Amino acid sequence: MSHRNDTSNCCSFKIPGQRNWQTMGSTEQTTEILLCLSPVEVANLKEGINFFRNKSTGKDYILYKSKSRLRACKNVCKHQGGLFIKDIEDLAGRSVRCTKHNWKLDVSTMKYINPPESFCQDELVVEMDENNGLLLLELNPPNPWDSEPRSPEELDFGEVQITYLTHACMDLKLGDKRMVFDPWLMGPAFARGWWLLHEPPSDWLERLCQADLIYISHLHSDHLSYPTLKKLAGRRPDVPIYVGNTERPVFWNLNQSGVQLTNINVVPFGVWQQVDKNLRFMILMDGVHPEMDTCIIVEYKGHKILNTVDCTRPNGGRLPMKVALMMSDFAGGASGFPMTFSGGKFTEEWKAQFIKTERKKLLNYKAQLVKNLQPRIYCPFAGYFVESHPSDKYIKETNTKNDPSELNNLIKKNSDVITWTPRPGATLDLGRMLKDPTDSKGIIEPPEGTKIYKDSWDFEPYLEILNAAVGDEIFLHSSWIKEYFTWAGFKDYNLVVRMIETDEDFNPFPGGYDYLVDFLDLSFPKERPQREHPYEEIRSRVDVIRHVVKNGLLWDELYIGFQTRLQRDPDIYHHLFWNHFQIKLPLTPPNWRSFLTCCEQNGPGISQECKTT
Repeated sequence: MSHRNDTSNCCSFKIPGQRNWQTMGSTEQTTEILLCLSPVEVANLKEGINFFRNKSTGKDYILYKSKSRLRACKNVCKHQGGLFIKDIEDLAGRSVRCTKHNWKLDVSTMKYINPPESFCQDELVVEMDENNGLLLLELNPPNPWDSEPRSPEELDFGEVQITYLTHACMDLKLGDKRMVFDPWLMGPAFARGWWLLHEPPSDWLERLCQADLIYISHLHSDHLSYPTLKKLAGRRPDVPIYVGNTERPVFWNLNQSGVQLTNINVVPFGVWQQVDKNLRFMILMDGVHPEMDTCIIVEYKGHKILNTVDCTRPNGGRLPMKVALMMSDFAGGASGFPMTFSGGKFTEEWKAQFIKTERKKLLNYKAQLVKNLQPRIYCPFAGYFVESHPSDKYIKETNTKNDPSELNNLIKKNSDVITWTPRPGATLDLGRMLKDPTDSKGIIEPPEGTKIYKDSWDFEPYLEILNAAVGDEIFLHSSWIKEYFTWAGFKDYNLVVRMIETDEDFNPFPGGYDYLVDFLDLSFPKERPQREHPYEEIRSRVDVIRHVVKNGLLWDELYIGFQTRLQRDPDIYHHLFWNHFQIKLPLTPPNWRSFLTCCEQNGPGISQECKTT
């Protein structure tokens, strides 16, 4: 439909070549009129930033007027959908600030300036008519899930069952097929920082072995768990695994992991993958992190199950409405910010208030998303982890997470969506719940006495793997620093970082390395340069940083795993730096064998001169 302001003299005209999008088929591109301004309103536009709200829809927009052109966008932050307001610190009057996380957008260029050199805002089409009225238009591509649409068929009881195992892992019975999402069922995630909160059902390995297909959403180790997959590969290495065709391959590290899986399938985005006559699925990319994050739609006999997993803006915010079941993350706390930061504003009081506020914002965001999409049933998952290692007691105590019941209660206040707070081994019967949500057999809870929460974790085998890197021969040669950062490939950026290896308590590790990296010219100075430069200090537990360096792993192991402590001056998030070390490192690890050979040939006295291979 055409959405207009409450204006009596609103412009009206036909756009050449535009079809009436109200009557267009769902598989064709559509044009939506988001805002209409009268000639008077257009004449009153001021130079710079103008805020508008479509009163009939409640949606907000920003117009930027310069001498040469008009630019426009939705007043929605690309990060987590926050509202922009005028940035009072910008004397030039070109930028707006998000009320959620202080992201800043330069509306004159439609580029985000905080984080610097990061994202661009999607622009709307600005059309003028012969009377100088104005329309804001959005060109919408067809929804890929609407191709070859199917009408929902009635489901028999027991025909579709969803069993929660733990964290983001669901076991779906879909007719005579079995599908599993994101199996993390043993071991830690993010080096040693995350451990399972829930005790998985005792038959989890049998369930994985019986799967006809497994979907793994992305490369983070709470979804792509090599300890879990190693156990599975020992029994069934040919289990079909499906992943999206992300820029950073989900299984980029498979060969180095030693896990023998032989049936990994990379599929294109937005295309139905037919499993049998009743079952198909489609993988979609994230709008904020398309290079690594995905979500999935599973459809059985016309009934859709939407799993948005960890996506910040799944499919750019365009998702199917009124699906049978929707599941998403909810908990928060999946970041080192702000718990691992110190100095400046980062007092314990500030961090506690920030965490409390952020968790509330996330709850409201998820509740609004559910309200907008109107699924029949909603399930919060993918947030059931705990920082259980004793050395991370501080993180565990400060990194409070959202309660799924609180989110479900918020959803029920604002809609008639049915909610399900899962417990390990609980099973939802989709046919029963769709027919009668009050059916006592619609959700079967685990038997009485079933262990729900873990109270012990097998730390030692995993810590031994990390500790093995500490004494590796690589680190006898200080030239490993130049070798590693040259391999990493990040340079020509004005940032100086001090890297400090530490013990468990983040005190300098005896005999450990403490060095500077100047990323402007990729040098390793003894002192900070005289020029003006941003500065970060990163303290890292020696076992984890050396394990990461040795194996060429992504720095999420450090940052999301709470294995660092950070200070920065000024307090700016350097997106290009962190994005590179968290996502864009080379796909193959450093050639340490060649490095050591070079060091042996040159002798210990000149090991720092070893050339990068």
